[in-house]
Amino acid sequence: MSLTGTPFLYTLIALSAVAVVLPLLLWSRLRGPRILRAAARVMMLLFAQTTAVGLVFVLVNNSNGLYDTWADLLGTGTHVQQAADLGADGTGGIALDRLPRVRQKFTQAEGPGMHAAGGVRVTQVQGRVSGVNAEVYVWLPPQYDDPAYKHRAFPVVELLPGYPGSAKTWYGTLHVHEQLAPLMREGKVAPFILVAPRTTLLPGVDTGCANVAGTVNADTWLSVDVPKMVKDNFRALPAPKGWAVAGYSAGGHCATKLAVAHPDRYRAAVSLSGYNDPVVERDSLAAQDTALRRANNPYLLLRKAVAPPPVALYLSGQPHDGYEAAMALRQEAKAPTTVHVVYIPRNAGGHTMGLWRPQVVPAFRWLTTQMGQRAVVDGKGPTPHAPSSGGSKRAELASGSASRATAGRKR
Repeated sequence: MSLTGTPFLYTLIALSAVAVVLPLLLWSRLRGPRILRAAARVMMLLFAQTTAVGLVFVLVNNSNGLYDTWADLLGTGTHVQQAADLGADGTGGIALDRLPRVRQKFTQAEGPGMHAAGGVRVTQVQGRVSGVNAEVYVWLPPQYDDPAYKHRAFPVVELLPGYPGSAKTWYGTLHVHEQLAPLMREGKVAPFILVAPRTTLLPGVDTGCANVAGTVNADTWLSVDVPKMVKDNFRALPAPKGWAVAGYSAGGHCATKLAVAHPDRYRAAVSLSGYNDPVVERDSLAAQDTALRRANNPYLLLRKAVAPPPVALYLSGQPHDGYEAAMALRQEAKAPTTVHVVYIPRNAGGHTMGLWRPQVVPAFRWLTTQMGQRAVVDGKGPTPHAPSSGGSKRAELASGSASRATAGRKR
């Protein structure tokens, strides 16, 4: 039974109901020796507590997309078949353009939000360079199957979750496709192909976007194998012009790192409440070694770059949760690197999906213009420091569309 499936949730609800009714019916009707009656009552109480805790956990897990499978939860699954030393560029000297085209089999993805806005499809990808074998979720924009667009190639955005986190979260909890589909139809946001690959590749650690010879090649999985699969199976624009990467929390850190490290693969990146130093995530694989830590810090990568990478970064954060890291990158950036920082006030909410969900549309409006795609119809974009008349709603605060001064007054 799937950890995130509806049958498991309904089973827990039914068991929780039974756990409440059982003591009411049997508490005073138990017969036999006193010690057996006491033991039976203790068992009923434990049963009630266990089902209640289980139900709350499943509801929280489904709402935040923390663990996708039992193996993720129990730390028993691995998606790494091999992890060769692939060198500085993460390709191992393999000529990527000469790799044969592989046609993938896609099926309808199951779970919350997976059937909305045209449906999300899923496939199992065998990473030919990284040695990773994992699932990738793909959503196609409304125009993709329109005969009028049959000869058009589409821009792509890779979507990365936090840690722990499920690849489904962008669709199931942040509702990225449901929010963007109407805007794509109206021409207010470019018709992006949205791709969400698995990022939890080893049990109990955040492999993030690091290549660690002999352990995992997460960077290559995300920046080489997943894009190759997309280009093999869909009408996708070539890199780097037509490619971007977006993430929240640990996924935001990875999005920034991938774009700065691989300007030949990505044109832009979006980071929501991300960070620079991998040590912020205590389970980060990249934080366990000084050299790895430095090699996966986008601030240091930007600082030591021989030439500033031609990438655009959209970074949002609250004080002590992404904002300072974003400002450090903006101060270090030199043309042609551009950094757009969105200040999110403290009272907009904490490090949760509720904070990031309202930021989806402003971020994709920005991506539309930065990647040279169809212009935003109404000309509006995120204006985090613009004057405000006050009375800002929580969604405005979270998206950065309310002023910083006004937000500071709202308590």
